[in-house]
Amino acid sequence: MGSSSSSYAPKTIYLDVDGKVQKVVFSRHCSPCDIKELLCSSSNIPRNTAITMVDPEGALVSIDPTMPTNSPNSLYKVISLSTGQLGDKEDMFQNVLSQVAEQFSRAFRINELKTEVTNRLAMLEKRVELEGLKVVEIEKCKNDLKKLRDEMTSRGGGRVGNCPCKYNFSDDGKKLNPRRDVPSYPKYTLSQETIEALKKPTFDVWHWEHNEMLSCLEYMYHDLGLVKEFNMNPITLKRWLLGIQENYRSNPFHNFRHCFCVSQMMYGMINLCNLPEKMTLTDMGILMTAAVCHDLDHPGYNNTYQINARTELAVRYNDISPLENHHCAVAFQILSLPECNIFANVELEAYKQIRQAIITLILATDMARHGEILDSFKHKVDSFDFTNEEHVTCLKMVLIKCCDISNEVRPTEVAEPWVDCLLEEYFMQSDREKTEGLPVAPFMDRDKVTKPTAQIGFIKFVLIPMFETVMKLFPQIEEIMVQPLRDSRDHYEELKQIDDAMTEGSGSRFMIQKFKKVMGRPDLRL
Repeated sequence: MGSSSSSYAPKTIYLDVDGKVQKVVFSRHCSPCDIKELLCSSSNIPRNTAITMVDPEGALVSIDPTMPTNSPNSLYKVISLSTGQLGDKEDMFQNVLSQVAEQFSRAFRINELKTEVTNRLAMLEKRVELEGLKVVEIEKCKNDLKKLRDEMTSRGGGRVGNCPCKYNFSDDGKKLNPRRDVPSYPKYTLSQETIEALKKPTFDVWHWEHNEMLSCLEYMYHDLGLVKEFNMNPITLKRWLLGIQENYRSNPFHNFRHCFCVSQMMYGMINLCNLPEKMTLTDMGILMTAAVCHDLDHPGYNNTYQINARTELAVRYNDISPLENHHCAVAFQILSLPECNIFANVELEAYKQIRQAIITLILATDMARHGEILDSFKHKVDSFDFTNEEHVTCLKMVLIKCCDISNEVRPTEVAEPWVDCLLEEYFMQSDREKTEGLPVAPFMDRDKVTKPTAQIGFIKFVLIPMFETVMKLFPQIEEIMVQPLRDSRDHYEELKQIDDAMTEGSGSRFMIQKFKKVMGRPDLRL
């Protein structure tokens, strides 16, 4: 207690002021400026005058709360620096300070550092300004799109059921009106690195904006020779791709980025499996165009919901693949516009065959038909004949199915965010089904499903068997497509074991070991 009290006691020093003893008392928490003012006042020196203080031997005394106390027998003297009373000592002190400052400047390259900091600040300010302009443009585009959607909604009139679609088909003769005059999007030059990456399942689809994805799709059509084969007008191809992008909704999963994923995987499989050597360019055009169009105007609620809720789509298509039928209808509504018809220069009979083939592939993406389509392919794969039209059609159906559900083929950091997106869309539907008193699938119920349980069964019983069947025809996909699926299965099974151990509450050691294994850090100390 004694030492604590003394730290708060006032401090007293004694000054020699014109031969008289002057006592100065100040708090130990005073600032040096406050102490200097007290000293000036006690020594009859004007305020704000530069001062110094010396002891009887002429040594400098620091003017701050830590200065040593003295006694009336050992007086301090306050000297105004303007009086020059320090003489040579002051000059020497100033010289030392100047030398120290110069040495510091040289040692730390202060001037160069100032210049560098100034230049960097200027660059950052310019960058912030440019980014700010980008944000303004993006917000403007968002507002324009919102206005256009609202306008289309108001034009569409009433809807039957709880799942409105952008287009009202009550007037069968009515064509799809473009929502705006489609401008040309900026031309991007793809680097050689990007061109090569586009051909691989490892392509990271999360790093690209819509305009960049459109340019990548445009490149694919040119690279595969489809523009030349179908005598497409390059500007029409641009307009068509923009029309496609505009007619994908902003769902968590079934959106334009998913469309691009499926199309990029199709482009990758075409290259990996050397399909142009085994099939026609028309087949390549059918595969790519079906992939691009396969989920157009997806409302975010699956066929089960459409049928149970008796929506307009379910009624229109008699509960038979209502969504897939709708995707086809919207696709050909867009193609019916002269400015968007990439097949405008194809002969009528050839166009009919292309149209029918695209419809066949899009309808094949209905997972309710998965077993039927895969069984048909299994019966053909061991004696597959590329000259047999039925065999080739079945292969194309399986290829678009592979691409549609191929996210787990991709690296974990690319694939896993898609699981979150899909579950978000599932939960939106199941919440709505609960509200409307409709049946809820367990794999879509937020109270029952987890990420591992959602993926394990799907990978083991749907993805791996389908890709392994395709592997019989194209062995080269094993390393780059099938093995990542097996690794993904193992990854989610490990996560499930951890979840189970945590749920049981009695497997702490086991859980830690599994966590280390999943993290790839067996040496990790927890």
